[in-house]
Amino acid sequence: MKIRKAFKSDHDQIWNIFSEVIKTGDTYVFYPNTPKAKLKRLWLADDMTTFVAEENGRILGTYIIKPNQIDLGNHIANCGYMVSSNEKGKGVGKQLCEHSIQFAKEKGFIGIQFNVVISTNKVAIGLWKKYGFQIIGVTPKGFRHPNLGLVDTYIMFKEL
Repeated sequence: MKIRKAFKSDHDQIWNIFSEVIKTGDTYVFYPNTPKAKLKRLWLADDMTTFVAEENGRILGTYIIKPNQIDLGNHIANCGYMVSSNEKGKGVGKQLCEHSIQFAKEKGFIGIQFNVVISTNKVAIGLWKKYGFQIIGVTPKGFRHPNLGLVDTYIMFKEL
C-alpha cells in the first residue's frame, strides 16, 4: 500500500469511499445524501491537502489535512479520515493516521486537533487514543445520530 497525494483521476474513487462512509449518518456531520458536486468543497478544496492509500490502482482510504483555523490559528492541523468498508480492519486507518502525523510535523504544525469526533464512534476514538490524541473537550448533544438521537461529540488533540 502506498500513501500519496490525490490526483484528479482519483476523484471518482474518493467519492465512492466518501459517499459510502457518510451514508450511514453516524460518523461524520455531512448529510448522508450529500451530492457529489460538494465533494470538491468538502474533501478536495484548495485550502487542504488530500491523500489516498492506494494498492494496485485501487483507493483503499483517504484523508485530508488542513490548518484548523486561519491566520493566527494556522499552526494547528485538522484532519479527517475515511476507509472503504471493504478495507476495514486491515490497518489502513492506522497507516493514514501515522502518515498524517508525519506530514503535519514536516509542514511545521505543532499539533493536530479533531473538532468533532462522535462519542459513539468507539473504533475511531480507540485509534486516536492509541496515537496519543486526548479528549480535551466535550460538546454535549453535539451530533444528531440517526439511531441514538442527540449524542456528545469530542474535541481531540495531539501535540506534535
